[in-house]
Amino acid sequence: MSYVTITTWEIADGTDYDVVLRGIREKRLPALKELGATRVTVVRTSERTSAAISEWPDLATRDAAESAIEAVRRKLHSEDFSRMTGEMKGLVVAAV
Repeated sequence: MSYVTITTWEIADGTDYDVVLRGIREKRLPALKELGATRVTVVRTSERTSAAISEWPDLATRDAAESAIEAVRRKLHSEDFSRMTGEMKGLVVAAV
């Protein structure tokens, strides 16, 4: 059964969202795919906030990527001027 993580992010006031988004597209999303994510979607939710939805084939794949994901999250604040504001995760129980 597939597994999903949803994280919410906020960039620092005065930071150019497009510059941050370029880094996400060029570095963060490919890294998640390399770690086993089957799909990653980023939704801009306001001028300074986004939600990232990462889909994984199963919980074991996501768990195997956990330490690498945590290392990347620690870098985000200093490199992208972003901070994670929330996280939800769980098994997919229904989809269309």
